[in-house]
Amino acid sequence: MAAYKPVVVQACPKLGERVTQDTLYWRGYKTPVQIKEFGAVNKIDFSPVLPYNYAVTASSRIHIYGRYSQEPIKTFSRFRDAAYCATYRDDGRLLAAGSEDSVIRLFDISGKAPLRQFEGHTKPVHVVGFLSDKYRIFSGGDDYSSNLWDIPSATEIVSYSEHTDYVRCGCASKVNADVFITGSYDHTVKLFDARTKSSVMTIEHGHPVESVLLFPSGGLLVSAGGRYVKVWDVLKGGQLLVSLKNHHKTVTCLCLNSSGQRLLSGSLDRHVKIYSTTSYKVVHSFNYATSILSLALSPEDETIVVGMTNGVLNVKHRKPEEKNEKSQKKRQPVYRTFVKGRTYMPKQEDFCVSKPVKRVLRKYDKLLRGFQSSKALDAVLEPPIMLHTPEVTVAVMQELHRRGTLRSALAGRDEKQVNLLLTFVARRVIEPRFTPVLVTVADMITDIYQPVVGQSAIVDKQFLKLQEAIGKEIDYQEELLEVLGMMDTLFATFTKKRDTCLEENKREQNGLTEIIETNRNY
Repeated sequence: MAAYKPVVVQACPKLGERVTQDTLYWRGYKTPVQIKEFGAVNKIDFSPVLPYNYAVTASSRIHIYGRYSQEPIKTFSRFRDAAYCATYRDDGRLLAAGSEDSVIRLFDISGKAPLRQFEGHTKPVHVVGFLSDKYRIFSGGDDYSSNLWDIPSATEIVSYSEHTDYVRCGCASKVNADVFITGSYDHTVKLFDARTKSSVMTIEHGHPVESVLLFPSGGLLVSAGGRYVKVWDVLKGGQLLVSLKNHHKTVTCLCLNSSGQRLLSGSLDRHVKIYSTTSYKVVHSFNYATSILSLALSPEDETIVVGMTNGVLNVKHRKPEEKNEKSQKKRQPVYRTFVKGRTYMPKQEDFCVSKPVKRVLRKYDKLLRGFQSSKALDAVLEPPIMLHTPEVTVAVMQELHRRGTLRSALAGRDEKQVNLLLTFVARRVIEPRFTPVLVTVADMITDIYQPVVGQSAIVDKQFLKLQEAIGKEIDYQEELLEVLGMMDTLFATFTKKRDTCLEENKREQNGLTEIIETNRNY
């Protein structure tokens, strides 16, 4: 008896992933370290000075982590309720944070108790930051107000009540010590100058604003809200430069790398997108386990920290380049040893011993070997196979049709199985590589289940979808044939013109030769 031959699956060429310098750079991070916090991580902020520790705000605590530590090296827990937006000052010595109890607290990194407490908001404070002069703090809260505070005297300098909804994000200009920006759920971003009594500029984002970011030059502003990331030119009065819509859910956080050439955005769709700030195209992306609330990149781009809704802190460190070179040098002798003798050609007096290769059959091949046609078809109709490797499903259908058992395998199925079959056929019948087989399958399904049409609303709906898909494909083919006919006509006219031009050239050449010959005779 001949050995069973496995089903031959048609191999189609796949487009290789485009490997760019950005791909190589952003893949150069180690396997992430997971740290569990007490609640959702609403803010991550790196210290701007060495050793680049970072503050993590979650629940009612602020944890300070070293760059490579998995345990907090310091904890600030003097909060009655949830803490928000712990932010470092530019010199890395002070830390300011808002809270659910509407009080802003200022901490010294070397101490534990708050140095100052700023009371003036009437509702939770979600936004806190330092102005670039280091002696003033701006804040924004759920009472719709944006306030400015003096650190030495712990008093309120000015309060702006221009927003009409919660103020949930803000940033300060590094160029001008009097300018800061706040974003609100009223869909606006407002630019304030401490020297004036009202906002200097209002930008309409169009969605509740979750995060704002100023470029180091102070000329460009980035706002995030809804699924959109928008870039504005502040120097041109808030002119919109570009609107990016690469996320599927709300964008919650923004971040720039140290050079300002890459913009990072985190979203509830579990992705971090990295954009080039010259073309504003996505150059790389990271995928995470759950929705992202906060994101930070260390000043030297060596560490990426992401905070998620489930309280997990994901920390990625960059791989040192020196170790990679050493590891490559160590692997070279092993590789040479492994390939040694591969190119050896046997001589005439050599006796070659072949090692038998054990062939492992797939589940559908085992069932086909046992002539269980219906079960073999069921095995390739599982969702993972149909979605990711449809060529396997089609190959088994083709093999069953070759054996003459496809009709019996398709018959006798319940409503759920027929719905699954029709869904697959309607989705894949328009693909040229599957069309010859799936047209036959669709024809057989229609013949077999025609008597029961009208008894199931689900099956009827799938039949209508199949009809619509085939109708659209026929329309496309007719349009393509019309275009092909037009192109054939154009090509035909071009060839005729070319032939006539060649004939005219030949005639002119023949006339010239006749004139020359007559002149010679004279």
